[in-house]
This record gives sequence, structure tokens and C-alpha cells, in this order.
Amino acid sequence: MSTRPTIVVCEGDQTGQELLEQSLRVLEPSALGFELDFLRFDLSLAARRATNNGVVHEAAAAMKEAGLGLKAATVTPTEIGSVGSPNRILREGIDGTVIVRTGRRIPGVTPIVALSYPVVVVRMAVGDAYGAAEGRDGAPGTVEESAWRTERIERSTCRSVAEFSFRAASSLGGLVYGGPKWTVSAIYEGMLKEEMDAAAARHPDVTYRPMLIDAAYAGLMTEGWHAPVVIPALNRDGDCLSDLVLAMFGSIAGAESVLLALDENLETTVAMAEAPHGTAPSLEGKNVANPMAMLLACAAVLEHAGYRGDEGCAEAAVALRDATLGAAAEGVRTFDLGGDASTSDVVDEVIVRLRRRR
Repeated sequence: MSTRPTIVVCEGDQTGQELLEQSLRVLEPSALGFELDFLRFDLSLAARRATNNGVVHEAAAAMKEAGLGLKAATVTPTEIGSVGSPNRILREGIDGTVIVRTGRRIPGVTPIVALSYPVVVVRMAVGDAYGAAEGRDGAPGTVEESAWRTERIERSTCRSVAEFSFRAASSLGGLVYGGPKWTVSAIYEGMLKEEMDAAAARHPDVTYRPMLIDAAYAGLMTEGWHAPVVIPALNRDGDCLSDLVLAMFGSIAGAESVLLALDENLETTVAMAEAPHGTAPSLEGKNVANPMAMLLACAAVLEHAGYRGDEGCAEAAVALRDATLGAAAEGVRTFDLGGDASTSDVVDEVIVRLRRRR
């Protein structure tokens, strides 16, 4: 029986799948210096439709057992009654409660605002606006028609987000900033604020600056930041906020997203990393899409394998992240980051750098 780390690989659609295949090259033994095991599941739209999402449930079960996952971007159909989002099924299947997205300085790319330190968005992975009951009343299309939605959050999820945020800030030497709109929604959004305050009391060493979400948006754009910033957020707020943060650093394709399942002690049991961008159908087959987010997702999976003690993974995670950012620093960048390198050119350069460090 293999004792190597097993990564559950969720295949995707269009350019998302192409970027996954390119990025998996950096996890080969010739690049890393050791072997990993992979369990692959086809989460393309066609496969999800053919199995009525059965393949997504199978992938989630495998990931819960393995503890590690890597996912390509997938198409979510917009028509009502279709297979919907595989991300929701995966989150529920592994009991994921926290999503972490880290915006960081991309070497050679000038950020929109003066940012040198990372900005980490820690958002709910379940509940809130996503999966809420909704409906419409009144005659369709008339001015009397109204729409409604009933949202729900759990205190356990609020606690996970708040505690993880303070632990992350402590590890990074940063501060916890922002929060929900608790003045307008003292009962609903106030629950997250209560857990943020409680976490602040447990972590007196961490600087805590609670801020209403709208003021936090403005502050990210206008304040001079001299330390890493960690922002706990509701599901919907965090979804919007993380895209803004990544764009502030130059590209939504420049950072990874990590879904975490936590145990009763708020320790990680499952980590699934992915690129937060979409499937970019207009770039399919052209070998020009930016692989940076998928490469950093691979590094994040190795990092979490290292946290649980898998040999060589922690060092490999650092090497892969350094190689990815180092390639960008040397000008090996795709067109969206001001370069002229192809997708495969970037991955080739990262592999060269990985081999040099061994």
C-alpha cells in the first residue's frame, strides 16, 4: 500500500482543463524529486450531465478520505434545473467551511494601488446568499411582482472563519481588518462580528481593526498598508471582495483559492486548491492563458500536505511558489501580465527552476 500523498484531481472544462494539465507537470517526480499519487475525476460539464452529478459526489468522497484536492475551472450552466455548480457539491461533500484567497505582489507587475504586503480574504464556504431559498410573488413581469430570498448562516461557520482569520494574521505578522455590515444587520451579520470579537479576545497579540464591509472596500484602495491584512467575510461579501483584491495586485489569474474543511479543534482535515478564475473559452487551444493561479494552487496542496507531515512536501511547496514568482520576476509572463510567453513556456521555466533547487 502506497504511503505517498494522494491528491484527488478534479478535471474541468475548456482552458481550465488545459491549465490543469500544464500545471500537473510541476508535480511530476522529474520536477519535484519525489512521487505523488493522483486520483482523477472528470468534472467536465459533459461528465456531470451524464452522471447527474454522480461523479462530483464521488470526487468529494475521495477527497474527504485523501485530505488533498486540486481542481480545474469548470463551467456552471445558467439554465434552471441543470446540474448547477460542482463547487457547491464539493464544499458540502467535504464539509468545507472556509475559503482562503491570498492576493500577493506579482514580481514585475505594478499593482493598481501601492500594495507590498499580502491581503488574505477568509470567507465562508457555505450558507449566506448561496443555496438560500428564493422565489417570486405576484404576476410575472408586472410592477406588482416581487422577489425574495431567505439566507442563513451558522455560528459554527462564523467561528471557523473568525478563528482561522486570527490564526492566519498571527502566522503572517499581520492584522485582522474589515467584517460584515453589522450595524444594518445586527442579528444576521452581527453573528460573524460576535465571533470576530471573541476570536480577538483569544488572540490579544493580533491587531484587530473591525470595519464595516463598505468601509473596508474603500480602505483597501486608500490606506497605506504596512503589514499583511486578513479579512474575514460572509460568503457573498468574500466572493466579491476576493476578486477585487486579486485584481488590485494585477490579475485574478495571479493567485490560488483554497477550500478548507476543519475539525472541532479548527484544524484542517481537507484542503482543495484551485484557480479562482473561469474557464476562459476564448483562450482555449491557444496556449496563451496564464498558468500562475494553477501553479500556486499546486503549491498550496503541497503546503497542506507538509502541514500534516508528508515528507518533502513543505519544502517543495516553498520551492514551487518561489519558482512561479521567480519566473514572473525574470519576465517569463503571459500577455495579461505584460509578457509574451506561452502557457507552456511559463511552466517550462518553473520546472527548470525547480530542478535547479534540488
